[in-house]
Amino acid sequence: MMDEAEFWELIDTTRQAAEGDAEEQADLLLDRLTQLDPEAVTDFARHFEARFHRAYQWDLWAAAWILLDGASDDVFDSFRAWLIGQGRTVFEGAAHEADSLAELLEDFDEELDGEAEDLRFVADDAYEQLTGVELPELGVPDPPDEPQGLPLDLEEEKELATRLPRLWDRFGY
Repeated sequence: MMDEAEFWELIDTTRQAAEGDAEEQADLLLDRLTQLDPEAVTDFARHFEARFHRAYQWDLWAAAWILLDGASDDVFDSFRAWLIGQGRTVFEGAAHEADSLAELLEDFDEELDGEAEDLRFVADDAYEQLTGVELPELGVPDPPDEPQGLPLDLEEEKELATRLPRLWDRFGY
């Protein structure tokens, strides 16, 4: 059984070892997960998926839009995986208040940061390597049909600047 603290420790230690490189972090995480038993990998996947759903928020989509100069559905999915990969402090702070990313992110390079699709599927890959079969259903609730929070028009710069003023001031275009 993997608890929340162990989940975040795996995320944090692999991020630090990868020096922030999301692809390298996914590779390191895969190595670490394949050293665990399938039940622990399933627990990791549950923790990840629950946070992935929690990050399905309009304000976080707006943050991704600002940081990445636009964010389609797929890019926002990858951004949410990247956000989890940034560790507990950044994730929890951003999930509570997306505008806090202005202070939580030391630096941000839209060419290198903000997307980590591989992290989203690392538990699936580890489980399959360990067992030869696909990861079973996780039993976590389905994500909401629409992002949580107050909707906004992501293409309206004024709305973005009003909703996330600190992030806009630091990273807006």
